[in-house]
Amino acid sequence: MSYAFRPGRAFTGDFKNVGAEQFEQAIEILRLRPDGVHEAIHDARKCFKRVRALYRLIASDAPLFQKQENARIRDMARNLSAVRDAAALVENARYLHEGARSDDEEKALDHVCSRLIERRDRIAAGQTDIEDRIAATIVNCEQAMAALVHVSFDDRRRKTADRLARGWRRTLKRAAGAREACQASTEAAAFHELRKRAQDYRMHLALMREAWPSAMQAKRLDAKALVEVLGHLNDLDVMTSLVNEDPGLAGNSQDQAYLISAVIARQESLRLEALDRAASVFLDAPDDESRTIGLLWLEASR
Repeated sequence: MSYAFRPGRAFTGDFKNVGAEQFEQAIEILRLRPDGVHEAIHDARKCFKRVRALYRLIASDAPLFQKQENARIRDMARNLSAVRDAAALVENARYLHEGARSDDEEKALDHVCSRLIERRDRIAAGQTDIEDRIAATIVNCEQAMAALVHVSFDDRRRKTADRLARGWRRTLKRAAGAREACQASTEAAAFHELRKRAQDYRMHLALMREAWPSAMQAKRLDAKALVEVLGHLNDLDVMTSLVNEDPGLAGNSQDQAYLISAVIARQESLRLEALDRAASVFLDAPDDESRTIGLLWLEASR
């Protein structure tokens, strides 16, 4: 199996297999940790994001299941988030460093990177209960898999096509609302919402790729690029909030000034790029594209 529906199979069984595979993969990663504990946590959280997107696609047909399991999986991810979030800030500081506009700015951002690395390592060292957190997450994965066993759908082709079209329409309408909010405001919350909707869309494209592989792959690549831009923007906002709470992380006043200048400049360019990419990714009207998805499923599942 892979993270994709198979149009020729009964939807209920296929849905369960796709979801269970992600939980099984997360459990295996957390137990074996081939690239270390923190990379294992990062990879497991990716699995959880895929499952949450999967469940959102069918929310109209299983609303209680989706609500309960979404809350469970969200809490699982948060339980493992502290070190990963700290590591993401280091990565974003390095991203700023790569775009330094002067030698002085580069030097200041060097200092910021060093301090954020020290912070990440302190947080990692302070998480003495990480093994307990991982063990609890594995148990929760097993419980989520047990809950997944009991979900069922009407597997008739037309009913399945309608279900997927409804889920698709919901995703696109939520994305359209997020885009409108971003066009009207530079608030971080608006762009964070657009990022979440773009992540859902990217994963839904993966789920439906067997219906039209070439088109879905092209759109997935565009959606991935949008998510990455919005991810940098979100991380910059988190970094700004962190420095506002603890200015010492940015060093002396001169380093702070260079950091703020770099963040403001990059945020402005990222917002413009995100809006431009979003216009391309979400080009078609939700009703039109969701209707196409339903028709594609009917044709592929013959």
